[in-house]
Formats: sequence, structure tokens, C-alpha cells
Amino acid sequence: MMNENESVQRMVLGDVEVIRVVEWHEPFLPAADMFPGAAADVWRENADWLAPDHWEPDSGSVVLALQSWVLRSAGRTVLVDTGAGNGRERPGMGPFHHARSDLLGLLARAGVRPQEVDVVVNTHLHVDHVGWNTVDADGQWIPAFPNAQYLIPAADDFHYGPDNAYGNGAQEVDRLIYEDSIAPVHRAGQAVLWDGHHRIDEHLTLESAPGHTPGSSVLRLASGSDRAVFVGDLLHSPVQILHPCCNSSACLAPEQAVASRRRILGRAADERELLVPAHFGGAGALEVRRDGGRFAIGPWATANRKKSASAFE
Repeated sequence: MMNENESVQRMVLGDVEVIRVVEWHEPFLPAADMFPGAAADVWRENADWLAPDHWEPDSGSVVLALQSWVLRSAGRTVLVDTGAGNGRERPGMGPFHHARSDLLGLLARAGVRPQEVDVVVNTHLHVDHVGWNTVDADGQWIPAFPNAQYLIPAADDFHYGPDNAYGNGAQEVDRLIYEDSIAPVHRAGQAVLWDGHHRIDEHLTLESAPGHTPGSSVLRLASGSDRAVFVGDLLHSPVQILHPCCNSSACLAPEQAVASRRRILGRAADERELLVPAHFGGAGALEVRRDGGRFAIGPWATANRKKSASAFE
């Protein structure tokens, strides 16, 4: 269990305040199950820095964080991804089934009230990125952020929605997720579907990066000399920086996911963008370097690399 200082952390990039809100950080799945294409020895070879924030040697499990990001940019409050929700029916989804969560309480401690959120970004429509889109109001799901515009990738909305029969009917839980976390936002008139690129403001731009899901996206931040890219589930582990061809077991289009990963990592390295994945524990963000034809781990956010992009505090 995290204390308040660990669960709510802040940094500044240019003119944008970034607030990291961490619900939990713990072992999730065995590495062999989550990354079936990764060589077994890659974890042991990098154990000195993967453990304990990203890998648990004793169990062999990948360690993940469930977290959201608040960006105060151009006078507005933008919430990136909304976790797994509270008390949801998620059969077969492990810790997300009937999960107990207090994201709204954590946001309140960070000084963010639901009515103050102007934009909600769902990087994609998986269970752990849309759960607090809505809240239960006397048995009816309604938007948790009543004044927000919800930016939803059109390709995911089609794939996971009724038009494509809830993810082609691959698993019943996709219908449940859509019906309690996405459809109510549409009914309230707060959903905005986008494809390709979507500019939020002068600092923030959404960009499609498909593969993990049909509509998977990244959010780019550029303010002053600072650059960052919030990459959602493009990466689940730093191992994927060293081995970009390594997909998670949840990637729907593996070859496309690899291509998107290589493209985003290459640009992050070339433009010195701070890489901010959805589920990295520890510092939560880092730089990427080129190492010949490969990528290497650069400084983490805690490296205090420059004043405006200093450690989370």
C-alpha cells in the first residue's frame, strides 16, 4: 500500500503541470505469461535494475502500476486514462473483477475535483484505462466528470462497441466494459471520437499508434524546450525498450504493435521526449537513447536531469 506522498506526485514540463496519481503498484502476471515472446533470461540478466519496481525475482512476475495522469495545460485540466473503476463486473479479469478503487479520492487529494476536469483522454479502451469514466448513480452509470469532453479513439470505439459486436465477441467482458464505461458517455453527449491526430491545445496532441488495440494512441506534450510522450500500453515493461519486438499477450495485432513501438521509441530518442508509459512503476518515466540499431535505457525522471523536468516530488 502506498502512502499519500507516493500515490500523488508532481512535476512540471514547460508550462504544463503533470500530476501522477498511482492507485497500486504490485506484481501482476508471470513474465512468461505476459510476454510470451521474451527470452526467459532477459529478466535475470537485467535483474539489478528491473527489481523491485518492474519485476519480482522470487515469483518471476512482472510488476505494474495502475495509474492516471493529470495535465494542467493552457488553463484546462486533462485527465489521461481512468483506471479500472470500482465494483465492476469483470469476470475472468483477475484483480479488476469487483475491484475496490478510490481514484476520485486520490484526485481530490491532488486538488482535482471531478467537475474541474475539462478533458478525459482514453488512450485505448481496455479495462484498466476506462473504469472511472463513469460512476454508479442509483443504479445507473453516468459520466464521472460531468463537464469533460471524453476523447475516445474512433477505431477502438468501433471495435469494442456494438458496431463490431463488442470486440468481435472474443470475450464477454468487452461488452460489459463498453456498456458501463463507454456507452454512458455517448448517451450524455460527452464523447468525441477521433482518428489519426487530434490537437487538444497548444501543448498537447493525440496521435494514433495502433497494434495493442486498433485505436491505441499516444499523447505528445511540447512546451518550451520540454517534450514528453504518454504512450499508454505501447509498453508495459522497460524490457520492451531493449527488445521492441516483444509484445504483451494483450496486443491484438502483434506486427502493427511492434511497428508502432519502434516508431514512437525512435522519435522519443531523437527528440529527447520523456517517455511516460501507463504502467511503469518506480519513477514512472524515463528517457530513451539510441545504441547503434538498438534502444537503451536513458535517465529516469528521478535523475533530476533539468529543472523543469525534475524528479516527481
